[in-house]
Amino acid sequence: MSATGTRPNAWKRFWRRRGTGIATSVLVIVVALALAAPSLPLPTPSGLAPELASQSPSATWTTTDGETLTNLREDWPRATSLREMVFDDSEWSGVLGTDALGRDVLSRIVWGARVSLAVGLVATLVSVLIGVVWGATAGFVGGRVDAILMRIVDAMYSVPLLFLVILVVALLRKQENLDIDRLTVLFVVIGAVSWLTMARVVRGQVLTLREREFVVASRALGSKPAATLRRHILPNLWGLVAVYLTLTIPRVVLFEAFLSFLGLGVEPPGVSWGILASEGLESLSAVSTTWWLIVFPGLALVVTLSALNTLGDALRDALDPRTSR
Repeated sequence: MSATGTRPNAWKRFWRRRGTGIATSVLVIVVALALAAPSLPLPTPSGLAPELASQSPSATWTTTDGETLTNLREDWPRATSLREMVFDDSEWSGVLGTDALGRDVLSRIVWGARVSLAVGLVATLVSVLIGVVWGATAGFVGGRVDAILMRIVDAMYSVPLLFLVILVVALLRKQENLDIDRLTVLFVVIGAVSWLTMARVVRGQVLTLREREFVVASRALGSKPAATLRRHILPNLWGLVAVYLTLTIPRVVLFEAFLSFLGLGVEPPGVSWGILASEGLESLSAVSTTWWLIVFPGLALVVTLSALNTLGDALRDALDPRTSR
């Protein structure tokens, strides 16, 4: 079957899978809210209001103070202009309650989505880039190069990557003379330890592809190895890469949440879903239970990860040539 005939069938199988439409809608809403966070009529995620501390969910319209609007104009000029044009100086506060410092939970969830999704996407792209280059080189060149590269992968598999990440993040945290943003560290470190499976999968695919007739014909016609790899091998890997991308993002988002939960991720006053989960857990006590601090951030994380996993499974089934339904 030709590639042009396969793609429409793949998309039909993708959208026919149960839950794909709902998962796509959920993900679109989450991403749209995260991108539009500066334009939404919500309190700032780090804005303190001790008089509103630990209030249960109850939506109220209030007026944003001038200093807050001034800071928003400096940080997000276009988004703040849009916000003032649509909502004037009003803001919707207390929808999902407040924490012990009076900070708005909904605002912190929306702004936390920006960080968690950004870490998930960028770190996954880093891992895909390393994994594809490493695996394609090993599989296409073969021989001693393949043996050396894959032994390195095997050696790295034997290292507890979780502890390695925690160690690197903790060491960089103590290097005050290094002007490195914690978010950049998360991008690089998580991405740099998440590529091993991608490298193995790509290598196996390349080993199969390099024996196919069109690759053998390309070599017989005198094509250079780099040209053969670029024109015939890499284009046949994009479906595999797309599936890996969608299935890895939720794993990386969860990993970032875990690191932030341990205090090794995003630093306050920054906010991510992991920080919110940690704060929610700390708020639980036998005396008073502010349930909204753990339920709503946890729900946002679970719903988003479930949507990403559903899309990844649907894409994997749609691109599987053995799928006939």
